[in-house]
Amino acid sequence: MTQVLCMSCSSFCSACLQECLKPKKPVCGVCRSTLAPGVRAVELERQIESTETSCHGCRKNFFLSKIRAHVATCSKYQNYIMEGVKATTKDASLQPRNVPNRYTFPCPYCPEKNFDQEGLVEHCKLVHGTDTKSVVCPICASMPWGDPNYRSANFIEHIQRRHQFSYDTFVDYDVDEEDMMNQVLQRSLIDQ
Repeated sequence: MTQVLCMSCSSFCSACLQECLKPKKPVCGVCRSTLAPGVRAVELERQIESTETSCHGCRKNFFLSKIRAHVATCSKYQNYIMEGVKATTKDASLQPRNVPNRYTFPCPYCPEKNFDQEGLVEHCKLVHGTDTKSVVCPICASMPWGDPNYRSANFIEHIQRRHQFSYDTFVDYDVDEEDMMNQVLQRSLIDQ
């Protein structure tokens, strides 16, 4: 396993940053600075080889390094996952939700509408790159933590720094932070 190093923040396991590495210029998941190739995460590999966990299906114990191969063939684990999917699907279908649009955005400077996040960033850089008017970021305003009244003093700088990736890649808006972290850890054991 190779780490990817961010000179500003820290180092991250490359498997955790695959979404950050997809752009032409890989960026840090925290500060958005350019990532540099790193070195093998020998200590992390040792921990994965020596840490035990159990299969949620059959309850047998395995080292973390072996669990992924096991759950791919464990029928009890597959049933465990399907029960979770069914339960989640049932619960979600019972509750109608008023979900904000987080997929298309209007330009805060002009009447243009229906930009995806990447399109809005490009449009604002090309058409409004020198505009200094304080505006509300439509992307931030659509987020659960966003303030629809906050006006960014330098919107072009903000959008270039904060919106070079899609939050949907990293965030489940319906799950609190602790549950999200648990899901990430579980998926890291399953995903190949």
